[in-house]
Amino acid sequence: MLPDSPQRILESLSTAVLVFDVELRLVSINPAGEMLLAASARKLTGLTLNELIADGKDFAKVLTDTLRSRHPFTARSVRLRLFGGQAVTVDCAVTPLPEGTAGGALLVELSQIDRLLRLAREELMRDRQTANRAVLRGLAHEIKNPLGGLRGAAQLLERELAEPSLNEYTQIIIHEADRLRNLVDRMVGPARPYRREPVNIHEVLERVRRLVLAEHPGGLRFECDFDPSLPELAGDAEQLIQAALNIVRNAVQAMQGDGTIVMRTRIERNFTIGGKRHRLIVRVDIEDNGPGIPPALQEHVFYPMVTGRPEGTGLGLSIAQDIAQRHGGLIECVSRPGHTVFTLYLPVESEHD
Repeated sequence: MLPDSPQRILESLSTAVLVFDVELRLVSINPAGEMLLAASARKLTGLTLNELIADGKDFAKVLTDTLRSRHPFTARSVRLRLFGGQAVTVDCAVTPLPEGTAGGALLVELSQIDRLLRLAREELMRDRQTANRAVLRGLAHEIKNPLGGLRGAAQLLERELAEPSLNEYTQIIIHEADRLRNLVDRMVGPARPYRREPVNIHEVLERVRRLVLAEHPGGLRFECDFDPSLPELAGDAEQLIQAALNIVRNAVQAMQGDGTIVMRTRIERNFTIGGKRHRLIVRVDIEDNGPGIPPALQEHVFYPMVTGRPEGTGLGLSIAQDIAQRHGGLIECVSRPGHTVFTLYLPVESEHD
């Protein structure tokens, strides 16, 4: 153990501090390090670096080289996979200790930056989403005005035609004008105001499950892992059903109606969305075992008209993200072949609470 005074200082730090001996065995760890590694100091002390970090050969080489050279080492955005399965991104500083420092040879500081990276990525996505929505609303106005004129002119022309068989052509004009208007409305998103009422998120997800199973009664399977202690949140139940339904339908289409969808709910505490810190957040994971989203599309899946399917419109996920943001929340996605998870974050308290 380190002397009392330095030990007290280390215990107050928010940065994870680990001290290793010359054999890269853990000698000491502060509370922030225990939180990062998700285990107690008593359980971790004495373990080697390779027992703490999976696939840690490169990291072990860095520490060994620092021991030999006696020169400090720093690196940013280092990706480490812990043996618990969690992957973390950290800024790392490795400092050789003077000989005879309570059995310690190396001091390793790890500052977890996953949350900072998430906040930066989230802020960029929200800014882009807001800009896209503004452009779409302006574009919708410019498109719908001439569409209304075309439709009206076709109706007037239909009344003047002497030959009824020609009405087929005016009906095509009217039908296509209506189709384009509906497409524009879907691009813009929900038009009616957002309602605030108590919503049970499990009732929302159960409604979505029943709707999708009615549409696909064949090989589709649902697994529900719900936290029964979740509180109600303030929101619009119908809009939240639409958001979750769009995500689930997207998964079903990717799996071609044959696969497993897992719906999971949890509570997150002291969670930041869009620069605002929320005391309680409801987290909804919608997971599928489909082929995954191509890497080139993963950063753009929430933008309108972006889709990996030839027959797709690319509007479902954009509308879902818009609904989440209207509720003060956010949707994130991680995907690899066989494992895609869309995570919906919704504040329990409303903007006005």
